[in-house]
Amino acid sequence: MFKPSLEDLLKSSIRSILKNKGRTVLTSLGIIIGVTSVILLTSIGNGLKKYISDQFESLGANSVFVAPGKLFNDKGGFNNNGGGQFVSTTFNLSDVALLKRNLRPNTVIPVSITTAEVRSPKITKPDIFIIGSTEQYATGVNETPSAGNGRWFTKEEYDKKDSVVVLGYTIAADLFPQSQALGKKVIIKSKNYKVVGVLDKKGSSFGGPDVDSQTFTPLDNVFGITGNNHLQRILIKTQDKSDVPDVKKEVEKILLKKYDKDAFTVFDSSQLLDSINSIISALTTGLAGIAAISLVVGGIGIMNIMLVTVSERTREIGLRKAIGAYPRAILVQFLIEAVILSCAGGFIGILFGFLGSLAINKFFPASVTLSSILIAFGVSATVGIIFGVAPARKASKLSPIEALRYE
Repeated sequence: MFKPSLEDLLKSSIRSILKNKGRTVLTSLGIIIGVTSVILLTSIGNGLKKYISDQFESLGANSVFVAPGKLFNDKGGFNNNGGGQFVSTTFNLSDVALLKRNLRPNTVIPVSITTAEVRSPKITKPDIFIIGSTEQYATGVNETPSAGNGRWFTKEEYDKKDSVVVLGYTIAADLFPQSQALGKKVIIKSKNYKVVGVLDKKGSSFGGPDVDSQTFTPLDNVFGITGNNHLQRILIKTQDKSDVPDVKKEVEKILLKKYDKDAFTVFDSSQLLDSINSIISALTTGLAGIAAISLVVGGIGIMNIMLVTVSERTREIGLRKAIGAYPRAILVQFLIEAVILSCAGGFIGILFGFLGSLAINKFFPASVTLSSILIAFGVSATVGIIFGVAPARKASKLSPIEALRYE
């Protein structure tokens, strides 16, 4: 009996595949598309996580936030009632004063948020987020304008309720496309405001408005726009990040004397980051799973082509069996061909996915990880084995006499 080595079977499989290059490419196309899609989607998800982590790190690890309502459910994710929405609340300056009295030397910063139309002499931008706070807000969230771009409003301007604003990068460029916004006037609710600072470009944040399109002004100016003194956030900067857990507990203890436990949420940046990352992970996994369906489609394509190949090579199989080839050798060869087709498609898909992520990274954060490459390649190889078994078994079970008589 003729017993070829594994090397002989591999060489024979490669020769068979290279006989019809066009068919080989088309057969692997489903695998290529599937692996490329999985790599791209996971790289975008990973890049988005890193981007959001960097955004939260810019806030500092020693930040504690107080927001209205119950933002998080018992599993740590966001509530379905829209946790992050900016809504009216009973929080006001009396709550800030209460926290200041009990949390010294930590810094307590009130934040009021609304939307309004912002106009320059020639351009109008509707529904711009107007954030009102104190002079401490700039250092609290690292929003101080860089050198040459003006400054944040001062304590004196805050105390006098001066009509001054600090513009985000994008809104400044939109309102004054032909000139520097610094020192110019903008109109909000029929009132003139002087631009005293322009922030550096930071990009949009997940689940919220474009931070570059926000406008900042002293707190009382926002109260004048909204007609009430509601606060949407209270920001607390602790002396050190190690103080955050104790400060959170103390804030809850203070507010529970005035509000029900579901009336507010006290959280830090890491808690919010964990919730957002859990959403991104679930979304990335779901999208990658949908993209992986094309791998199954590609596997079915490989199986169909291999079945056709078995029919085309029936006489060859019969001849090999007639001279003593073992059925197992026939099975292994066709299985190797299926795996080669699948792995070749996986390799090309990984290459396209990597190049695609590099291109996307110029416009949006994308990061290819070794784990995503190994998973995509492993899945493509598995697909080749699973869908190559049926054609290989069919080939190995052919009767040599019937195969030699096949036309």
